[in-house]
Amino acid sequence: MAGDYAQTVAASIVKQLEDGTAPWVKPWEPSGLRFIPYNAITGKDYQGGNAIWLMAVTEMRGYSDPRWTTYKQAQSLDAQVMKGEKGTLIQYFKKFDRVPVKDEQGRPVKDAEGNQVYRSVELERPRVFSAVVFNAEQIAGMPMIEARPALAEWERHAAAEQIMNNSGVPIIYRPGDRAFYTLAQDRVTMPEREQFKTADRFYSTALHELGHATGHPSRLNRPDLGTPFGSEAYAREELRAEIASLMIADKLGIGHDPGQHAAYVGSWIKALQQDAREIFRAAADAEKISGYLMALRAEQKAGQITGRADSQAGEQARGYWQRAAESGAEIRRTERAEQPEQKRQTRRATAGR
Repeated sequence: MAGDYAQTVAASIVKQLEDGTAPWVKPWEPSGLRFIPYNAITGKDYQGGNAIWLMAVTEMRGYSDPRWTTYKQAQSLDAQVMKGEKGTLIQYFKKFDRVPVKDEQGRPVKDAEGNQVYRSVELERPRVFSAVVFNAEQIAGMPMIEARPALAEWERHAAAEQIMNNSGVPIIYRPGDRAFYTLAQDRVTMPEREQFKTADRFYSTALHELGHATGHPSRLNRPDLGTPFGSEAYAREELRAEIASLMIADKLGIGHDPGQHAAYVGSWIKALQQDAREIFRAAADAEKISGYLMALRAEQKAGQITGRADSQAGEQARGYWQRAAESGAEIRRTERAEQPEQKRQTRRATAGR
């Protein structure tokens, strides 16, 4: 059963990779609507491989609603799965289980209201459970979807800056069209900020590269980080960073720009054809990357400004992107000042030829 499920998911993802419609190779524009699938009752995002699988099903069937729920959960909303609708199988792991508490004589222990008392026990080995879920568009009587409160542009950019600042990873700016992370220097290199068409594109790219940086031995320590470009291991690492970028983009509302993904599609297809469970491992690692980077927002959220209303007008008038560009210019001035005088003289002499 587990093998069949993995094969089904992998085959569907491979087909979408071939068509250019896999979740992480599609661009997603900033929006007040979530695009990571979430449970209609709890409001929680589906995790890892289930999130990618439900996004793939959403694409295949043409749904526009990211909400999913079980049959019983739909009924709890006074809604009903429509006749003939087919559910989607998902699988998840449980590390803990609930077992009934019994007394010394083996009799069930009940609380003051006569309900069975349970306790949580850790399983020796995680157990796989299955569930069938339905998209909100398959259900009659579902409440209207509510857009989440969208962060103002300056606010989501400030959040991204906070992650960048708290990452501890140096970011340097160089004219050109390449953004990359270097393991040996534990450093991100980015094009100039003003080279990006929008601020969202800039932050999406920067957070993608910081996603790679989480694989450093001092952080999440991923073995495929730092392998040669073009290798299968390099493509596996890129897959993790790209899926993580998608997850972070949803949380921050900055949209997702897949960039130069075409270079890796062939390698991703090959990896999934060789091992169907690779998509689940990649998605699980992407969750860790996303969680690591989003945790760097904690300081920003804890210290959210009292009196924001007083400063918001000024912030919006000036624009966070303008201030970010000024910040980039200041970084470049500092870097030039740190260059040896001889190099500066050489550059001036060359320019004068």
